[in-house]
Amino acid sequence: MIILMKLKNPMRHLIVIIAAMLSLPAAAQILDPVAWQFSKEKIAENEYELQMTATIDPGWYIYGTDLEPGGPIPTAFFFNDADGFDFVGDLRYPSAEVKFDPNFDMDIPMYGERVTFRQTIRVLSPSPVVVSGELQFMSCDDQRCLPPDYIDFVFELDGVKGMEPVAAIEPAGDDKQKDATTETRRIYTPEEAEDSGLGWTFILGFLGGLLALLTPCVFPMIPLTVSFFLRNADNRARALRDALFYGMTIVFSYVVLGLAISMLFGPSTLNALATSPGFNVFFFALLVFFSASFFGAFELTMPSNWSNALDSKADKAGGLIGVILMGLTFVLVSFSCTGPIVGTLLVEAAIGGSVFAPAIGMLGFSLALAIPFSLFALFPTALKSLPKSGGWMNAVKVVLGFIVLAFSLKFLSVADAVGQWGMLSREVFLVIWIAIFFLMGLYLIGKIKFAHDSELKYLSVPRLMLAIATFAFVFYLIPGLWGAPLRAVSSFLPSQVTQEFDLSRVRAQAQDPADSGIYVGESVQEGPHGLMAFTDYNEGLQAAREAGKPVFLDFTGLGCANCRKMEASVWSDPLVMASLRDDFVKISLFVDDRTRLPDSEQFVSDALGRERNIRTIGQKWSVFQAERYGANTQPYYVILDHDENMLAPAHGYDTNTDSYLEFLNTGRDNFYENR
Repeated sequence: MIILMKLKNPMRHLIVIIAAMLSLPAAAQILDPVAWQFSKEKIAENEYELQMTATIDPGWYIYGTDLEPGGPIPTAFFFNDADGFDFVGDLRYPSAEVKFDPNFDMDIPMYGERVTFRQTIRVLSPSPVVVSGELQFMSCDDQRCLPPDYIDFVFELDGVKGMEPVAAIEPAGDDKQKDATTETRRIYTPEEAEDSGLGWTFILGFLGGLLALLTPCVFPMIPLTVSFFLRNADNRARALRDALFYGMTIVFSYVVLGLAISMLFGPSTLNALATSPGFNVFFFALLVFFSASFFGAFELTMPSNWSNALDSKADKAGGLIGVILMGLTFVLVSFSCTGPIVGTLLVEAAIGGSVFAPAIGMLGFSLALAIPFSLFALFPTALKSLPKSGGWMNAVKVVLGFIVLAFSLKFLSVADAVGQWGMLSREVFLVIWIAIFFLMGLYLIGKIKFAHDSELKYLSVPRLMLAIATFAFVFYLIPGLWGAPLRAVSSFLPSQVTQEFDLSRVRAQAQDPADSGIYVGESVQEGPHGLMAFTDYNEGLQAAREAGKPVFLDFTGLGCANCRKMEASVWSDPLVMASLRDDFVKISLFVDDRTRLPDSEQFVSDALGRERNIRTIGQKWSVFQAERYGANTQPYYVILDHDENMLAPAHGYDTNTDSYLEFLNTGRDNFYENR
């Protein structure tokens, strides 16, 4: 509620109040995209299946139960301890669909549309028993995330001798809450969501196949293919048939490999691989092994008798059998160069967690290989337009080695973060990347050579362009050593909180008005870029009154990806940082802080459309935001005077620095003009 006060310029203040009122979100901005239904079913004598079903609005999703650090809040069920029953097995749920989440710049298991979690309970008491607990979940769409939500649930189960039908209950007392066996808040049929995660897996595989075409084990196979299919030069129909079967054999071989990986591990194991430190270290070592192969330390080859036997049988068999055998020969002979690429793609697809990802990745890879070779099989005379084989192919192989080596650090970084070893900080990661790509640039301009390289007599234009791009990337990475956000590659880097030296943080600490006594209090903490902030609203408001400055109120979250993007891309601007540091007393309220409130401060709220037991600090600030400002999305920024009046329209997620500066300047100017 906006409170009027006496001012020297009432008309100007009236204009500010009207603007603030117009900026308040409408009631529809309180988003509640997930409806939960709790039900139970008697499945055997004295055994019940508890069913917790989420119905999710189109475009929204909730997350899986096992997520890697640095991502969103997982879906979890916490059952209270009680006597009279036992759990039969673990919580059961369908495999989550792994998709790329732009909010967190990572692939994450998630659920859309509708999902049911099931837990079997065996009743051991002759009297009715109560099974209760709390559900934790977080909902997002492709642009924003809501703060974590918590729902209490209660089931009453008949005793051992009770045979009456299951009925809904309504517990008494302060924690009174309807058992949703008889109530569902909303039910609808959403549209089918697009599977963007598997789409990216396919694209990554296809790009890998295109790169494999340029390697010295694959490119020379083109003349062999042409010579084999010259027999069809006078028969266009037969040439088309043989070309199609040749390409299909290549595709089939690689897709079967992807399916074999999926069947070997299974969906649950694939999900676990993404967060297992041991497996991530293994993948890191495997990619280093592959990169060494690309550098020429050794060659990965299939047994020569396999390919020789297939090649001879292909010559003798003729017809479609010969074509299929020729396709298998190609797969085996090219393995020396395609093996590391295939291995890298399979590792990346496997840790994504989707059971279909390895097969989809291999489909993209094999299509990129099969299409050109099928075309050459169909039009053998096109060989004349191709460049000749030469040393450039080994250069492609070595460049791939540098890229695979750099990519391997991603897995070591995940293992380090999950294991909390503190071994691979952001600076260490960047130093290694800078060294890798600097050496790659030197290789491209001929300053370093490997064992199988031919003499570089001159620098070709494509090689020069690639060298320029590589050195430019190195120069782009260097400021990251002093805390630059490096947004283009931020999803690959360790979290910025691991940065041991952040120049913006040092600068903010050196110039922060903390020495003047403004930032003194139990709830003061250092935030992004060294900006100090209160985490308690009342304490921060009192400090602003004593300092004679307006309040900058920041509704944020520990797991809020868009908040981190705003802090990295907008708050890092020198003018924005200076304004936040010098012009305001900053209050940051974390809506996902799980710290439990003292019993005396816990309460029940219906601010978000239903009764909720507010037990944590994050729930308290989330309800405060909804009740006071009619919004429940983050980031959400408000500028207030000392009587809690809004001085400028509230500002949400918007990475336009100019509009953010206008927001800050408007709030600051209105504060001083109305004093």
